[in-house]
Amino acid sequence: MAWIFSAPARRQAVTIVEFRSHPATLNHMTLPLILLAAIGVILLAERSARHLPFAIAALSLCAAAISFIVGDFDRAILLAGLLTAAIAAASTIKHNYSALKLVVTDLPLMFAGTARFFVAQYPRAVLSALAGTAVLVLAAIGTLIHGTGPSIPLDVRVSFLSVSLICVAAAFRKSGGGTSFQRIMAQRRCFYSTFMASLIDPHSWRQAGRLALSDIASDPLPLMPPVPARTFDYPDIVVIQHESIFDPRIYGLPIEPTVEAFLSPRNGLHGILNVDIFGGGSWQSEFSLLTGLSSASFGSRAYHLFKQGAGRFHNSLPHALSALGYRTMLASSCRRSFLHYDAFYRSIGMHDRLFADDFPPPFDVSQFETTNSDATFLKAAFAAHAKGIADDPAPRFLYALTNFNHGPHNRRLAAPGHFESERSFAASSLPDDQYVEYYTRLAETASTWERLKSELATNFPKRPVIIVHYGDHQPVMAKRIERQLTLPDDARRAFRTFYAIETLNIPPDQLVSGPGANLDIAFLGTVALQQAGLPLDPIFATRASLLDHCRETYFASPSERKRRFHRTLVNLGVIDTAPGAPRSRYARMPTK
Repeated sequence: MAWIFSAPARRQAVTIVEFRSHPATLNHMTLPLILLAAIGVILLAERSARHLPFAIAALSLCAAAISFIVGDFDRAILLAGLLTAAIAAASTIKHNYSALKLVVTDLPLMFAGTARFFVAQYPRAVLSALAGTAVLVLAAIGTLIHGTGPSIPLDVRVSFLSVSLICVAAAFRKSGGGTSFQRIMAQRRCFYSTFMASLIDPHSWRQAGRLALSDIASDPLPLMPPVPARTFDYPDIVVIQHESIFDPRIYGLPIEPTVEAFLSPRNGLHGILNVDIFGGGSWQSEFSLLTGLSSASFGSRAYHLFKQGAGRFHNSLPHALSALGYRTMLASSCRRSFLHYDAFYRSIGMHDRLFADDFPPPFDVSQFETTNSDATFLKAAFAAHAKGIADDPAPRFLYALTNFNHGPHNRRLAAPGHFESERSFAASSLPDDQYVEYYTRLAETASTWERLKSELATNFPKRPVIIVHYGDHQPVMAKRIERQLTLPDDARRAFRTFYAIETLNIPPDQLVSGPGANLDIAFLGTVALQQAGLPLDPIFATRASLLDHCRETYFASPSERKRRFHRTLVNLGVIDTAPGAPRSRYARMPTK
């Protein structure tokens, strides 16, 4: 019967048969709609026009690569759009819990304990992420099975890939390269382009393979001459890292007098401390304080610094104090097996290392870990400190790591009937259960500290002491505060905590007191030495000279002097970046 049709009719019949034999084949209007959908996904992922050309070029490159698998542009663009949505969603989740966006070197961290920690601490977020992943996977499968479009010749796909590569390279260069994306890591925009930039940035891959600084110059900086001591009576130095504590006034929330005396002691130096992390990773703040370096300088290696950095940092706060005759001691609220702490702290000069499972009775580690109470832990830490003084009158350095205010904040840790007025005060300031719990724990810590400080002054009335305490990072709960108060955008707010430096048995005129400048945590150890009136070796003296160059931003500072200082430290072997086993000695560079 086919021969009775005219030629146009036969062609129409063939077209109908072909269409019916492929019922899922897309019509001629589908590709424009797919393109519009993909652009919509990009706009939602970027929320900014600044890096939009690079984001669109990167999506085109993904679609071009996928087209070699599926053979058509319809499914390739759809799948590239789904991939963009997946990256943006994952980056948004990471930003909510770390205040930093997703980069490609974060992916290996999923197998380094991060995933287990996240599941244990935030199960609801994990379930939501798994549900979203399932939806995207089903959408991808549906696209592969039912979204077949017209087949594209191989030479056209090769041309599309080539043009996309050129566009990506040009847009990446025009946007400022990898450095421009590093500067906006904390900003809530450019979720897709930031990840794609990290994927093609050669520096991110170099950092992933070895211990290397990102902010380092080619030419070294001559070291400053050493600074002499201002006192012959070296004070004890006590540094307390308060887990997940920040000043509520950063968010415009009021505090009570006891908490104010803790955060801003009247006769001490105090201010805002800028740290590299949000929500977790306390060891990165510990690293920065003790080495005078930013953990962020080491990129994805920052998470592994305690493992991969053991034996590679040869000038630290404990090293400097040991050279002055100090006895150094770590008191950690974690167990000895936690995250290579013992090996790292030994390598940077911490002579005595006490962990939660080392403290003698009446300290009970199993009971302590039900609440991680500061009252229990700090009492044991100061008892060990006092015993050390009795055994050896030499000046002492105590570094105490607490864990009381760690999240989540959805359960009460204070004993019933205790700190109820503080709980009510917090609820009147912000009716959020998690903030109320945070503030109550903060009030208990402030009360504990006031009592311990009084006992220390009573037990050692003639022994001079410098006390530094600070917050290592904000807890994840802080994001709830920001959302509820609808505060203006400030990407750095999530990285602000507090520092306070007090003294016992030291004349007031020997200490700078009152509100101090905002500091980066990399400078806090140097400022503590200055406040104590201790001598500074050439490295610490040079670091002190960077205060006016960097101040509250060490890693983010564009200071060329800082970058040259890093080159000096590497050239001297003070930072050992050589492959293989770390070296144990370093040479001295002539001072300026």
